[in-house]
Amino acid sequence: MKYELDFYKEFDKSLKFWIERVIRNKLTTLSNRLVENQNELSKILQHLNKGTKDIEELNTIVKKARNIGLSGINTYFNPLLKLYNYLTELGFASMKEIDEEVLSDFLATVTSGLSDASKKNHRIALLSLFSYIDKQNAKEDGNSYFYKIELKNWQGLSGKSGTKLPAYMNKDEIDRFLQAIDTFEFSENTSYRNRLIIKTIIYTGVRVSEILNLKIKDIFKEDDVYILQIKGKGNKPRVVMIKAKIIENDLKNWLDIRLCNNDLLVCNKKGNRLTQAYVSRMVENILITAGIRKEKNGAHMLRHSFATLLYQKHHDLILVQEALGHADINTSRIYTHFDKEKLKRTMDIF
Repeated sequence: MKYELDFYKEFDKSLKFWIERVIRNKLTTLSNRLVENQNELSKILQHLNKGTKDIEELNTIVKKARNIGLSGINTYFNPLLKLYNYLTELGFASMKEIDEEVLSDFLATVTSGLSDASKKNHRIALLSLFSYIDKQNAKEDGNSYFYKIELKNWQGLSGKSGTKLPAYMNKDEIDRFLQAIDTFEFSENTSYRNRLIIKTIIYTGVRVSEILNLKIKDIFKEDDVYILQIKGKGNKPRVVMIKAKIIENDLKNWLDIRLCNNDLLVCNKKGNRLTQAYVSRMVENILITAGIRKEKNGAHMLRHSFATLLYQKHHDLILVQEALGHADINTSRIYTHFDKEKLKRTMDIF
């Protein structure tokens, strides 16, 4: 049986649901030769089928499974418990907001100081979860959402085929995209807000979740720039800047009609937080208008484009790390693959 990716309206409940499903799957595939009480195992599986009320109850169920002889379940559950606690702190509204970069940041944060074996176990647990979700999620129309998480070459832990390079726009494509932002016809009363969101992402490289969670008190003008105080993953603060002339018109007009709850800078018509899926659809529509086709057309591709051009211009990996708010510089290292000037030197060997 397949399930909706966002099985519940609340992100934390949906994430717990998928962890429950993958843990149940692992309990049925692990070796049970040490299990003497088969009735207890049956009860545990039935409990997981019905669902648990919270992550603490799920933790208790896993401990029971371990105590009856399925000790190997800890290899999967302990990293996923850490993942649950990490992701629920980020304020996500949808399971679709999880991506490879989020998971890389998680691994860099929680596995520092652990042995290579423990790091591998954490990576394996994440791959198991998202591989399971890829196979078991589906909408009513039968279409599925695919994460295709690989986590290759993370912290020296290599996969079989190396690192998959992210999709990004080159300078010419970005120019076309920026022109399309200003000419695209948005629905009523959303144009200023939507242009503010997209321009902020492409000009600063902030994550979609970061702009959607930004409070109005966290943006202010200083001389000819706007300063944004970003609260990144793990509540790590950082500052990004954007030239005032880029967003000033959209910002002022949006503030004139803005009616948001919880002091949010941007919000939907009900005053609540916008979803990342909405922003990604908006970006994809503008890309189509501009005649730009990429493997991934979501809003996160704008962040990759910003980072790629930033590295190409300054060749400063630490600058990229600080601008993007990466916990580990290895996460930023992927953008060195797009240094065309270095690659051109290889043509002069002979």
